[in-house]
Amino acid sequence: MAARIDPSWWTSGRWEGRPIREFLERRDVAAVFRFLHARGVSYGAIAALVGVSANRAAEIAKGTRQVTAYEVLERVALGLGIPRAAMGLGRETDLAAGTGGSTANTHELASDQRVSRPAEEAAARAVGSLARLRVELDEALSSSSVTPRHLELVEESASEHMRIYPSAPPSVMLSRLATECSEIQVLSRRRQPATVQARLSGAAALLATMCADALMRLGDAGEARLWYRTAILAADDSTDTRLRVLVRAQAAMLPYYFGDPQQTVAMADAALAITAAASPSGALAAAGRARALARVGAAEQARAAIEQAHRLFDEAGDDDSDAAFRFPAKRLLFYLSGAMTWLGDTKEAYRVQEEALRLYGPAPAVPIDPALITLDRALCLARDLRFADAAVAAREAIANLPDLQRTEIILAKAGQVISAIPRHAQCREVIELAEYVRSCRERSRTLAAGTAALET
Repeated sequence: MAARIDPSWWTSGRWEGRPIREFLERRDVAAVFRFLHARGVSYGAIAALVGVSANRAAEIAKGTRQVTAYEVLERVALGLGIPRAAMGLGRETDLAAGTGGSTANTHELASDQRVSRPAEEAAARAVGSLARLRVELDEALSSSSVTPRHLELVEESASEHMRIYPSAPPSVMLSRLATECSEIQVLSRRRQPATVQARLSGAAALLATMCADALMRLGDAGEARLWYRTAILAADDSTDTRLRVLVRAQAAMLPYYFGDPQQTVAMADAALAITAAASPSGALAAAGRARALARVGAAEQARAAIEQAHRLFDEAGDDDSDAAFRFPAKRLLFYLSGAMTWLGDTKEAYRVQEEALRLYGPAPAVPIDPALITLDRALCLARDLRFADAAVAAREAIANLPDLQRTEIILAKAGQVISAIPRHAQCREVIELAEYVRSCRERSRTLAAGTAALET
């Protein structure tokens, strides 16, 4: 406390030109708090004495909160050393006029009270401390540093990033996403009510998944793996089952492109295990599982997974949207293109690829998907021994992308096309493709170092 409370203030003190006892008689706690504050007693010190929070003490002093409850008035009197009778709360002793007690009896009772008073005061202090603890706990449980509108803005911002993410270069998106993640980090470090924290965690899961996906596209598998882990933790904290499935299905893509496709199968299984009902995210998990199974040569299982993906998609469906994490028909075909390619069913793969590219359109809002589909086609051409056509198709898939979209996920896929062509059959077109991939990697490193414009 900044100053000691002098007991004489309650009998001789004045406030606003009038005796303080008048305010005590009216039980004007606001005036009492202001009176003490003017004498150097902080609202925090007052709050501690009477068992309320510092914010509530300030609100009482301002008159925005009224104190009428008898129990609270008793705590005010006890904590501030105000005579109970001054606030009309009864005498300090149990003596009352008209009891008929003798002087001896009075002295005897007073003596008994002097003996019992220390225990009573200790009990009163304990009750006051417990009451203060309860009030502070209530405030901690109900307080939030996030207003409803602020929370809406956080979620709207995440949705906006999901809208623009598929068409934006990953290197550009990472800097934008970092700002949003930082804000949610600050808000989540403060204690939030469960419902508020669940929504913050949901937004964090979506932002973290976009960060992971961008890092994967750039070829930084290590950091992408860590961000997917963060996304899974946030999704689990949100308690949204659909989001938990979505994040796991998205994370399963990383080992497919940069790792062991068997891990993709395991992660997709984990996503499907918590799918209570058919959903677009469940269909995504099944399609990703089918593609990975085909790649590891588990043809029968892959075909069963393709059927499962079709079934889940037919049951759940999704609108034709280019926003991140949506799973419309064209994305289903994109995944099935990979599955058919690895199964070696080139006839069906060509058909699926043609339909998928038609749905994406001549000027796709999501340029990376058509590029990867065209690279699947190049792999099919290589399997059909059309090596020159395969190299030309692969180079075209890369060249049609803006510089900042020619990321490692694209270049690594082009490397698969080159590897699929036997060395003895590597004609001029294949050699040119290999040189083009090498120059694109150098260009990508230059852009990453910031020596070129971030937008093309």
